[in-house]
Amino acid sequence: MRTARARFDRFRQLRTFCSTTTTTVDSTLRHGRRQAMSVLSNVPQEVLEHIAFFAATDSFLGPPDGITALLSIDRRTHDALSMSANPYLWSRIFLYKFDVASSARRLEEQGKAVNAPEMCDELKLRCILLKRIRRRTDSIATSYNLSPTHRDSLRSILWMAYLMMLENEGKNDKQLREYAGFDAWLKEFLFHPSGASLAAWSVREDLWPPNDERSALALWLFWYMLKPEDYLSDDDTAFRETSGILKLFALGAHKYDMCLPPWNEFAPPRRNRGASAVKHFAYTLKMAPPAPAPPAILAYLTLANKLSVTWDIITYMKPPSATPPSLAPLASTDWDAEWMRGLHLADTSRPLGTTFSGAFIPGSLEGVWEGIFTYTEFTAYASLLSGAPPTVLQRSLVAHHPHLWKLREYHLYDPEDPGAPGVWPISPGNCLRGYIPNGCQIMQNADSMDIREPGAPSVRYTSWASIQKAAEKPQGRLIDIFVMGEGHSAWGQFNLVGRIRPCDGFISLSKEYVDGDRGRWLYRGFMVGNAEGNLSGRWRDTLSPTDMLGYEGCFVMSRRR
Repeated sequence: MRTARARFDRFRQLRTFCSTTTTTVDSTLRHGRRQAMSVLSNVPQEVLEHIAFFAATDSFLGPPDGITALLSIDRRTHDALSMSANPYLWSRIFLYKFDVASSARRLEEQGKAVNAPEMCDELKLRCILLKRIRRRTDSIATSYNLSPTHRDSLRSILWMAYLMMLENEGKNDKQLREYAGFDAWLKEFLFHPSGASLAAWSVREDLWPPNDERSALALWLFWYMLKPEDYLSDDDTAFRETSGILKLFALGAHKYDMCLPPWNEFAPPRRNRGASAVKHFAYTLKMAPPAPAPPAILAYLTLANKLSVTWDIITYMKPPSATPPSLAPLASTDWDAEWMRGLHLADTSRPLGTTFSGAFIPGSLEGVWEGIFTYTEFTAYASLLSGAPPTVLQRSLVAHHPHLWKLREYHLYDPEDPGAPGVWPISPGNCLRGYIPNGCQIMQNADSMDIREPGAPSVRYTSWASIQKAAEKPQGRLIDIFVMGEGHSAWGQFNLVGRIRPCDGFISLSKEYVDGDRGRWLYRGFMVGNAEGNLSGRWRDTLSPTDMLGYEGCFVMSRRR
């Protein structure tokens, strides 16, 4: 107890000394550098570092500008405190201002250490780009054709901000939002008539907004930072401009992908081109940009649910019990799947195959979900498939209906034991029936599910509920996940069955109404934020061939609280 007390007293004295010395240095700098040099000439290195740290972190927000005066006093002080000579000091500053835990953990899993030099490199990059965001240098375009320099700046800003939000535990969000004003920057970029996303420019010319990396990253960031209350004012101009653009990305299924690789391939034979080289903590990572549709659907339905009557949604078409997406704050671990999806889809060193990549967290779907599904006037949607401009979709009515799902996961593991019999999942099946082969027989038991494919032996999958209750977790490698469930909406009761694509965590569920009159529909999407986040996606008719565009709408589900 005495030792702890003595350490506390020593720390308090040191902090008081550092604070006093920093104040003295600041004062003497105003009267002359020579006087400042005399003050610091006899200060020990350890104390000098403390003074520098307190000066750099005097303000949490923004770059550590408070240390600049110290670095300019004399060569001795500069040599003692510069980033090249003292990376440990600057890594402490970085740790004070930004979230590091998840980025260090994720990079270490890839065999890349995050130490002081890597944090120094990232600090320099973030300070440059955060200042650039704050100046609003790049959010507005002066012409429809962006210069190569402008495109490169946008790419660096959007990737940096996207990775910062995947790693956010509170500090990153504050630096982006409160120092850089990034939420306002995003609104300008995406929705301003001259925004550099070129979305509004395109619509004015009866063109669809660009389906590119910049738009996809910006839509994900818009969802991460969305505050619906910003749009609840008497003047609904901002709401209409924003929801009008989001509606195109959300409902324009024929233009904006739900996923890459294509949805109709359970085990894609090859990767899509377009991976980006992204600098992150001094490492160059290959990342696949995320698809634009999932966040656009979440943001559009969140905002659309806020107004009771608009030309877009008529009150009688949107029941009051419809549940908007969940906006609960999430921890950085809830974005692990997004991180792994981006890495795995860009990793050309190994095949996509049927190995689970970490893009889906087992157990995330288990439980009761409630949400909304939408549909557009059929004649309006048919005209879109025939080449109508985006304004047709912006003016079309969209009906909202609530629905409720109860889902169960069933897992299959390969023990990878040379002495054990081999385990093989059922083959990739009909993509219009949730990747389940035609003619499969499914028998649900208390803690398992037996699936028999025509001409093959039965395969037993274990329920997630029983896995959680078991004293010992399954041994071996996860090789397949089936999903079974049931639900109901205003249209009646239905059953759900499907699978999860291993390479990217893409969820595909066949929805079949019990009475048979409503037919069969295919629901496809992603978990956005793991088990405590949302399920965001699109439904599709099952009568159109898979190589043709079909009738589609969107849906969101949130865990029932």
